[in-house]
Amino acid sequence: MGVIQALNFTGGSNQVGYNTEPNECPFCHKKITSRIYQAFIKDELLEIIYRCPDSDCGRTFIGVYQNELISGNTWRFNLKSTSVGTFIEANFSDNVKALSANFVEIFNQASKAESLSLNHIGGIGFRKALEFLIKDYLISKKPDEEANIKAKFLGKCIKDDIDNVNVKEMAERATWLGNDEAHYVRKWETKDIDDLKLLIKVTLHWIEMELLTEQYRSEM
Repeated sequence: MGVIQALNFTGGSNQVGYNTEPNECPFCHKKITSRIYQAFIKDELLEIIYRCPDSDCGRTFIGVYQNELISGNTWRFNLKSTSVGTFIEANFSDNVKALSANFVEIFNQASKAESLSLNHIGGIGFRKALEFLIKDYLISKKPDEEANIKAKFLGKCIKDDIDNVNVKEMAERATWLGNDEAHYVRKWETKDIDDLKLLIKVTLHWIEMELLTEQYRSEM
C-alpha cells in the first residue's frame, strides 16, 4: 500500500492512499518495480503514470484506480487496470498449426479480446476455436467423412466420431462451458472462461499426444 500526492482538476493536489503498483509491464510483459512519474485525481478515479524500468523497454503506461470503501469510513484507491499494451499470442506446436491453423488464429483472436476485457466476446471466440480444433482433428482422421463432419453439430461430432476417450471427455466438457458463453442462462454457474480455456488446453494436450504418437510411429 502506498500514498501519493495527486494533482486534482482545479490545479491543487490531494494526498491519497492506493493499494498496490503494477508489477508487470503491459508492453514488454516483464516483472518490474514500476517507476512513478505523476498522479492525477478526479472524483472517484485516480490515474498514476508509470514507466517500465527495463532498459530494453522504458515505455510509459497508466495505472487506473477506483476509490472503494474498505471498512467503516476508510476509503482506498484500488488498482483496476493498466494501459493496453502489446498482446502476446499463445504459442502452439508445429503439429497443432498443421492440424488446424484456423484453431490457432481464432484462439489468439479470442485471447486478444479477453486481454481487452471483452470477456463476453472472448468466451464465444474460445467456443468457436474449440469447434475448429475438433472438426479439423476428426477430418484428419476420417478424410472421407469431411462433408458430414463439417455439417454436424459439435456435440454430435464429439459423441459419434471421437474414439480417444480422453479427447472425447475433455472436449465434451469444454463444449458445455463454451455453450454457456453463448446462452442467456448459464448452466455451469461455478465455472467461467478460465475453466473453458483450461479444458481446451487439456483437450489439445490429448490430441497432441496422439499426433506425436502417430509421428514417431511413422518415423521409426
